Amino acid sequence: MKNYPNVTIFNHPLIQHKIAILRNEKTAMKEFRELIEEITMVMSYEAFKDCPTETVTVKTPLEECEQQMICDKSIAIVPILRAGLGMVNGLHNIFPGARVGHIGMYRDEETAIPHAYYCKLPEGIEKMTTILLDPMLATGGSACDAIAVLKERGVKNIKFMAIIGAPEGVSKVAETYPDVQIYVSTLDRQLNENYYILPGLGDAGDRLFGTK
Repeated sequence: MKNYPNVTIFNHPLIQHKIAILRNEKTAMKEFRELIEEITMVMSYEAFKDCPTETVTVKTPLEECEQQMICDKSIAIVPILRAGLGMVNGLHNIFPGARVGHIGMYRDEETAIPHAYYCKLPEGIEKMTTILLDPMLATGGSACDAIAVLKERGVKNIKFMAIIGAPEGVSKVAETYPDVQIYVSTLDRQLNENYYILPGLGDAGDRLFGTK
């Protein structure tokens, strides 16, 4: 896969350690869910290094000082349903005051074409830095469609975060939306004939919620 200026692929040993456990078919639902949250939280430090801040005055036990704080109501978290829900707590641990919207997408099992069925976004989201979440970036169809929904609502500062990405999906989103910053913890080899990522980790939604 070519290098894209708007794509960050993490190569951190802590994340790779957690990915190894995440991939294991014997990893139970509870641990799987906790790992997704932990990896998301680690990734957020890089993804939000440019988040909007404001200067405030803080009184310490010794004196007053100026300090940077994240601007109120400046962050929106938008998971792509349903698997994206598993990443929300990882970001809420960092941004407890962030607003949360939801975009529902499902994939046609035969064509892999995504279809939207639900959208509920915070009021004023067009003024917020918005992070779109989906653990698996496979074909890139759902991500591109969800980004289009956000842009239609006037959102200008969009980031996309995935745990596992396939070269096909990363390239599609990066080329379609060069203004969107894409963060992927691990880039896998390819998609199979059923559009699943290899080696991947199976169906993230099923493993998160115990539906298989």
